[in-house]
Amino acid sequence: MIDEINRGNLSKIFGELFMLIERDKRGEYVTMGYSKKKFTVPNNVYLIGTMNTADRSLAQLEVALRRRFAFVTLKPAFNEDWRRTIQESGVSPDMVNRILFAIEKMNKEIIGDFQLGPGYAIGHSFFTSKPEKMDEQVWYEGILTFEIIPLLEEYFFDRLEIVKGLIEGI
Repeated sequence: MIDEINRGNLSKIFGELFMLIERDKRGEYVTMGYSKKKFTVPNNVYLIGTMNTADRSLAQLEVALRRRFAFVTLKPAFNEDWRRTIQESGVSPDMVNRILFAIEKMNKEIIGDFQLGPGYAIGHSFFTSKPEKMDEQVWYEGILTFEIIPLLEEYFFDRLEIVKGLIEGI
């Protein structure tokens, strides 16, 4: 498992291994540059990498990555499992609906924005579980104030009126 695989220089990280992880090169041997030992990557070895598609440095990496990795897009999961989990942590159904209203409003703007898009959508991880003894209003406002609003201000840094409109009434 390699977290944020797109953050590093893949050629330097993988070296000769980079070629060997391609599907049609599995099982072939290559002599390693430093150790001079032969090395292979068998078919039953899987490398899993995570990446943030909102990272703007992605373009140059994409071709090299796409040749060697399958891509699975994970979308925000504000679904029934999320609803059940968050309610089990002590969040009321009314607050869950309030969160959903706010995030749907924000994500609609983000996804439809010409500079952003689906990869920038706000995910469910901001609202996973409320600390046991914390008031849900304090918890919700803290996440908005210290996490989501700063994120929106970064997304719309040159159009702060959009941020103002998004946070109005939530």
